[in-house]
Amino acid sequence: LLGFFVAPWVYGTFIAEDDAPAATVSTIDAQAATGDLAGTWTVAPGSASNRTAAGYTVHEILRGADVNVVGSTDQVTGSATVDGETLTAAEVTVQVAGITTDSSQRDGQFRDRVMDTGTFPTATFVLDDPVDLSALPTDGTTATVLVSGTLTLKDRSLPVTADVEVLRSGTDLVASGSVPVVWSDFGVEAPNLGFVSVDDRGSVDFLVSLGKN
Repeated sequence: LLGFFVAPWVYGTFIAEDDAPAATVSTIDAQAATGDLAGTWTVAPGSASNRTAAGYTVHEILRGADVNVVGSTDQVTGSATVDGETLTAAEVTVQVAGITTDSSQRDGQFRDRVMDTGTFPTATFVLDDPVDLSALPTDGTTATVLVSGTLTLKDRSLPVTADVEVLRSGTDLVASGSVPVVWSDFGVEAPNLGFVSVDDRGSVDFLVSLGKN
């Protein structure tokens, strides 16, 4: 009985934070930028401090305990095109079935009942409007740019905007951000199973490292 009530508190207090992907770009070991921005960039695994990952964050009530659930995967692909110092095109694809949390039971529900990954295996973001990158620092520090695009979850595509933190380090580009979403807008039903209730609002999160082709 004690475990029934204490376990969710332990999870929410200790485990959830440990499993969270980096929310911001890390400048640890960042280097001064080399080369120019123009060209085609491809999503790469990244470094130990800025490893490519994407997923979601959502709040739930688990047996009376407040829990922030974070799911992530490194199964991310994509590319970006920079013309001069302007980002003119970008697309990122996430293999949704690869997103995991600390709970295999939750992940099974997420893959099958919530996201139906057998039918809709990927989530995508496509840039809609050009982004000026001319103000990006070259000294290993970051800047924030506003990015507008189309997010597709399951079979619905909607316009979204996000503040994206960008780092130029050596020959690499690193970008991170969170896109606030209302799950029902994308046809995603937030589970409510009695012992657990999941908010209808959350975020789609990403930390993407790119190398120039």
